[in-house]
Amino acid sequence: MNQTTNTVHQDVEYWLKNIVVGLGLCPFASLPLKENTIRITAFLGTDTEELLGFLEQELTTLEKSDTSQIETTLVAVPNCLHDFYEYNLYFDSIDRLIKINQWEGVFQVASFHPDYQFSGTEPSDRENLTNRSPYPMFHLLREDSLEAALKHFPNPEDIPERNIQSMEKLPEKQVNELFYYLFNKC
Repeated sequence: MNQTTNTVHQDVEYWLKNIVVGLGLCPFASLPLKENTIRITAFLGTDTEELLGFLEQELTTLEKSDTSQIETTLVAVPNCLHDFYEYNLYFDSIDRLIKINQWEGVFQVASFHPDYQFSGTEPSDRENLTNRSPYPMFHLLREDSLEAALKHFPNPEDIPERNIQSMEKLPEKQVNELFYYLFNKC
C-alpha cells in the first residue's frame, strides 16, 4: 500500500491529537503539540538501508534545531517494516547508528507500530493499544528534554499502568472509532 506524504502526515496528526494527547497517553506531548514543535515526517521508500539514512538525516536535523523549533520528531514508515518482529529487529541498526554518531545520551528512539505487542501479552490485549499507531513509527526524542519533563511530573513510573487502565475502560465502540486504522486494513 503506497501512501502520499500528505495522507501519512494527516494520519499521524490524527493519532497524535486523538489518541496520544486526546486519551492522555503521553502527558508530555500536549505542550509541544500546542507549540507546534513536533516534526512529522514520512519515509515513503521500501528499502530499510535507505530508511537508516533517512533516520540519520532526521536525527541530524533534530540535533541542529533549537527546541523552540523542533522539540521531537515522529518518523512514519508506511511502506516497509510491516512485520512487528522485523520492526523490532531493526532497532539494532538504529542503536548502531546512534552509537556511530555519538548520540548515546543525546537521543533515544521510542517505538510505535500498528501491531505493537508488549512482551507477555496477547495480540488482542488492550494494553497494546497504547503503542499502536497507523504506521510503523519511530519517535526521535531528545534525552535532556525527556529528563526535564520527568522532573516536573509526579510519579512518571505510574504512566504505563494508568494508560493500561485507560485502555481497558474504553468502551468497545470508542476503541473501534478511535483506532479505526487498525480495523480497516486492506
